[in-house]
Order: sequence, then structure tokens, then C-alpha cells
Amino acid sequence: VQLQASGGGLVQAGGSLRLSCVVSGRSANDRATGWFRQAPGKEREFVAGISWINTKTYSDSVKGRFTISRNSVVRTVYLQMNSLEPDDTAVYYCAARNLYSSVSDLQADYSYWGQGTLVTVSS
Repeated sequence: VQLQASGGGLVQAGGSLRLSCVVSGRSANDRATGWFRQAPGKEREFVAGISWINTKTYSDSVKGRFTISRNSVVRTVYLQMNSLEPDDTAVYYCAARNLYSSVSDLQADYSYWGQGTLVTVSS
């Protein structure tokens, strides 16, 4: 299983970005996929996740602003980020769990990781 994240960039506070994570390999759509982020000097934290049956989970810090979704045809998980704030500045990573998995907010529960994509929100 391989993951390829993209869509990061520079945006002003209040703006929007959409991140994409293409999941390739065995049963790509039958895995929980999550987004994590790591800000400078901070630990990596859970942002949002979608289970293999498309149940969605969000961290409190992004609830109501971010939306996670999946397009099974193109095996891509999206993270739509609206009302961005400077505190959202981080490297964003997508990750996948094993087959038929629920969402977890623990990094250790994810077996496969993509490279990060940098999101910078200016004030």
C-alpha cells in the first residue's frame, strides 16, 4: 500500500485548501485513512479520519472547518480545509490502517504513511 499526498501551499488566514491522498495497492478503499499534521516544534497530531465504511472522525480543533471525504473510483481521500488559521500551519500527512479498520487517532495504529505536504497559513 502506498500513499501520495498533495495539495499543500500558502494561503491567507480565512482561506481554503483541499488536500488529496491517493491510496494505491491492495484493497485501497477498504482501509481507514487518516490525516495527521505536525507543526514546527510540536508532536504529530490527528486531524481527521474516514473508516472503510466512510464513518468520519475529526479532532476538536478542526471540527466544523475541515471535511474529509473519499472518492472510491479514483482511490483518493480528500481533506477540505476551510476558514484556515495560522495555527493550522503544519506538514500534513495521510496514513492508512489495515483492512476493514475503523478510524484511530493514534499514529501507531496506522501501518502505511505518505510523504507530507506543507500547509502555510499567513496572518
